[in-house]
Amino acid sequence: MATSPFSGNRSFSTPEPWDVLEKEGRPFSALDFKTQEDIVRSYGKRIRKMAFRLKARVPAHVDVHDFISAGSLGLMEALAKFDPAMGVCFQVYADGRIRGAMLDEMRRMDWFSKGMRRRLKTIEQCIRDLEQDLGRFPATDEIAARAELTLEDVEQGLVALDSQVFLSLDLIEEVSSTAGSGLSGSEPYREAVFRELVDKLAQLIDDLTERERLVLSLYYAEELTMREVAEVMEITEGRVSQLHSQALRKLRVRMDGMGWE
Repeated sequence: MATSPFSGNRSFSTPEPWDVLEKEGRPFSALDFKTQEDIVRSYGKRIRKMAFRLKARVPAHVDVHDFISAGSLGLMEALAKFDPAMGVCFQVYADGRIRGAMLDEMRRMDWFSKGMRRRLKTIEQCIRDLEQDLGRFPATDEIAARAELTLEDVEQGLVALDSQVFLSLDLIEEVSSTAGSGLSGSEPYREAVFRELVDKLAQLIDDLTERERLVLSLYYAEELTMREVAEVMEITEGRVSQLHSQALRKLRVRMDGMGWE
């Protein structure tokens, strides 16, 4: 079975209120009100953490409460549909549903004006052209000069491109959280889709530097903060942010070049 390029080894050994769903094998609806309330209240903390983590990767005007609301609906769907016979623990199942609901909310949003979309296409094309000419990823001022845009316009465009490639990366995590976990019986196409996504992403990641790959792995798979990644790599937080943005921009340009939207 294929594994995600960002797969992490996570432990769920700490007892949680929702463990009762696995241990007793009873549906959420059969639990007493206090137990139901404890589960929803406790999981709300995870939803908020996931929402704020997602908010940090998208344009500033996006409201984090939209993600929290979507995630809460994802949790209720997970509670209604979870079955221990699936062979997957509830936290993995619920996190996948919650993340998927938040991503659906992201896809529903229309972040950019037509003018911004045209600017992004121009920036992407200039990056590809400059990479060919220079044999390396271009600096912001080089992109601005080629695109005949201000540095501020290019910087805003690069942030927008970062948020778009994040959506593609998190799609991998959304699919990997369910592929082969017992859901494939009802959705047999997921495993094939997962393999295709992983293969494509693996090709792109191979072109990144070792440090860029490490930053993505620690940040997306291990879910460390930028500060924690900096401590692990023994570099500054600013340098981590720079490597992260640089990696996302490289991936975005290559995804676009492969026709992978």
